[in-house]
Amino acid sequence: MALDVYVGSLTRYYAGEWENVAEKAARERGERQNQNPARRAPDQIGESDRIRLRVLEWRTVLARSLGDNIDEPLEWNEAARAPYFTGRPGWDGFGSLVLWAAYAEHPLMSLPSALPEEWDNDPALIRSNAEGFRSRYSHLVRNVELWLPCAFRFTFEGQDVDGRRIVVGSVNTLASQLADLNGATWKVDEEELSSWERRRPGADATLELRARYAFAVMRNLARQALEHSLPMKLDY
Repeated sequence: MALDVYVGSLTRYYAGEWENVAEKAARERGERQNQNPARRAPDQIGESDRIRLRVLEWRTVLARSLGDNIDEPLEWNEAARAPYFTGRPGWDGFGSLVLWAAYAEHPLMSLPSALPEEWDNDPALIRSNAEGFRSRYSHLVRNVELWLPCAFRFTFEGQDVDGRRIVVGSVNTLASQLADLNGATWKVDEEELSSWERRRPGADATLELRARYAFAVMRNLARQALEHSLPMKLDY
């Protein structure tokens, strides 16, 4: 199963008015698209407006539940025609990046050279998620599926617009933690970081090479989310 990352209004996301990386490439090649049926654009006139109202109601309930835990209004660009951006780190890339972060804060443990098949049960990742442990990379290693463009340091479990239980984080904190991860491990400059996204790893790539690619994808999308005040969401 592919893993894409979407940045844009949740109205556009749930209305299906967007394309992932593979769908866009297929369209540009003039090929028939096998779009996920769950993301097909609505047929009924006004459906996007109804979805937008549902998203705004969900946001209001969420803001009320967070209360004084956040220091600024829970607001972002929720226009149906707001710009959107996508990237495809893949599960192998995303998993490698998560483990790279986990091992960065447990340096006495040996980083595997390749991504384990059941990487979500990795011992370093389990330590990073242990009760009472204050992870430096919490918005990356704690199963976050949705990052909101609002500044808060914690992650929390709640319901998404469709009522699914997910973990929610902050785009602001994710961007900061990604910068910290580079500073603590790779220590590379902007020019080198920008080149990583153009180097999609091959099938036999090491965990670190996959992590670098996913880092570049996530970093770029987090910047777009901050610049345009948009949520950032995993799609799979």
